[in-house]
Amino acid sequence: MVSEDNMSSPKATLQDVSKISGYWRGQAFGGIVEEIWSDSLGNSMMFSFKLVIDGTIKFYEVVGITESNNTLLLQLKHFNSDFKGWEEKEETVDFKLVKTEKNSIFFDQMTFEKISENEMNVYVVINNNNGSCDEANYLRASLYAIG
Repeated sequence: MVSEDNMSSPKATLQDVSKISGYWRGQAFGGIVEEIWSDSLGNSMMFSFKLVIDGTIKFYEVVGITESNNTLLLQLKHFNSDFKGWEEKEETVDFKLVKTEKNSIFFDQMTFEKISENEMNVYVVINNNNGSCDEANYLRASLYAIG
């Protein structure tokens, strides 16, 4: 959840985050992660996420970044491997935009850093007792890759 409800977000458009569209794979949370980002369409971008540990899907996320009121909002929903949702039906986990830089997009508790055309780092603050941050290094992958 957004930790600072009164935090105002800077002006931004989907063009500011379009650099992360594509198919990405990496390691995080003790397994292999996969994200597939769409190009912007209809004032939004969306991506799907899954975590696989020891050949078993642990959870999915469906995420959208919407452009509204001259800024961006990232919203997600989590699902177990059987597609039963974590959040209540009408609830999402929301991340307000904090700032954008040439190669980085900072949302509250989540950052995307484009290292090169084929490499991206993602940093996520995990809401646990020690407030840790997990990092994933993604490499651009082919949608047609096997394995």
